[in-house]
Amino acid sequence: MKRKYLKIRHLILLSGVFMLMYACSTVPFSDRQQLLLLPSSQMLSMSFTQYDEFLDEHPPVMNTRDARMVEDVGNKISSSVEAYMQKNDMNDRLEGFDWEFNLVNENEPNAWCMPGGKVVVYKGILPYTKTEAGLATVMSHEIAHAIAQHGNERMSQQLMVQAGGIALDAYLEKKEQESKELFMAAYGVGSTVGVMLPYSRAHETEADKLGLIFMAMAGYNPAAAVDFWKRMAESGGQKPPEFLSTHPSDETRINNLKEFIPKARKYAD
Repeated sequence: MKRKYLKIRHLILLSGVFMLMYACSTVPFSDRQQLLLLPSSQMLSMSFTQYDEFLDEHPPVMNTRDARMVEDVGNKISSSVEAYMQKNDMNDRLEGFDWEFNLVNENEPNAWCMPGGKVVVYKGILPYTKTEAGLATVMSHEIAHAIAQHGNERMSQQLMVQAGGIALDAYLEKKEQESKELFMAAYGVGSTVGVMLPYSRAHETEADKLGLIFMAMAGYNPAAAVDFWKRMAESGGQKPPEFLSTHPSDETRINNLKEFIPKARKYAD
């Protein structure tokens, strides 16, 4: 009986090793290896469902100057993303994308991009973005997180802990509500869930650099990113805006942005 138990345990561990081997992917630009347990088709399905539910509860602002600016900036950034992916033979990462850009009347300084290009900007972040280039900073950064599949990576890390030896499909089906909350937390939709998963320094560096590239290719001055993050850092006080709980801002980050700006500008040529 003990030998049989050990054999089963060995098979489970072996299957886990194979799962990890085949779930590895490479992040665009940085070439960092990442663990992605959830297939793109499943992430897109969850994204479109949760996005529609979110907009049902938070109707988009329509036909205002700010709403039009969000849509215009989003269209420019998405075009630059598509050009970048085309140039680097990574069009497969955009398969199933159906871009949408909406402004919602929420006072929190927040913004996010779900898989498939579903972008929401909260009205509360506009006092920090101030200009169209500042808004482009936020939107390109959030889109970069989605392109790099950081949400899938964060979900995968959490699922490794929560699901344990349970088959992934079985866990997601059994824990439907928990899976929904994990998805929303992974994409920074804090007003719905109340808990957000912080991005790692590697995630932030990748999103910063990709975001600057997308901005530059869209015709925006990437130096606007430094001004935006300075405003966010200075606004914090003792209790920083919720946007900073998943997007830490510090002197090192700002210095890294300054250092990368000349390289990002080359993509605009």
